[in-house]
Amino acid sequence: MEQPVAVVFDMDGVLVDSEPLHFRAVREILASHRATYTERDNQAFFGATDAELFRILRIIHNLEPGTEALVREKTDALVRLIRAEPRPLPGVPEIPRRLRVQGVPLGLASSSVRPLIDATLDVLGLADCFAAIVSGEELLRGKPAPDVYLLAARRLGVAPAACLAVEDSRNGVLAAKAAGMACVAIPCPATRGQDLSEADLVLASLEALPEALASLNATARRS
Repeated sequence: MEQPVAVVFDMDGVLVDSEPLHFRAVREILASHRATYTERDNQAFFGATDAELFRILRIIHNLEPGTEALVREKTDALVRLIRAEPRPLPGVPEIPRRLRVQGVPLGLASSSVRPLIDATLDVLGLADCFAAIVSGEELLRGKPAPDVYLLAARRLGVAPAACLAVEDSRNGVLAAKAAGMACVAIPCPATRGQDLSEADLVLASLEALPEALASLNATARRS
């Protein structure tokens, strides 16, 4: 493994405990169309883009609105929820800010759409922290495909092998590893039951990331 040069964060479940809000928004949208969306369904779609999610749900439930309309509906609902109920996870915003001050290039690789990313970063006080941001609507394939991480590395101007990804879900870890990145997993409340064994390291919280990054750098220098 190369010494990590840049750090690429997932957003939902890593920086903000937004997974319950995503679930609530989708469940309410489907309920308005007389369809159901369960916790089990939610687990199955971890890492999927909103377009992928609603493309499949439209087929399953024979929903009338188009995929783009459903994505907009979810985005509007989530932006309202995030602004009303900001839920930063431990270490946010302190850890990303500290890494940025130390000169570490930071990227964001999220399955969410850009309006939601912008609203979330604004609420968290991280709007100016990331040199490269990739959003779900830019991609043909969501996680576990590596596309989001490959594009983030390209925008940072750093080889994927020199990036450390920070993820919370199995699909996210698989995406980062498929991109050729080292990956630290930090399970959030919604992903604690998932298999994160493919990650290079599993941490209890983002607050442990600086020490883990130093340890990975030391290991890379010795190898």
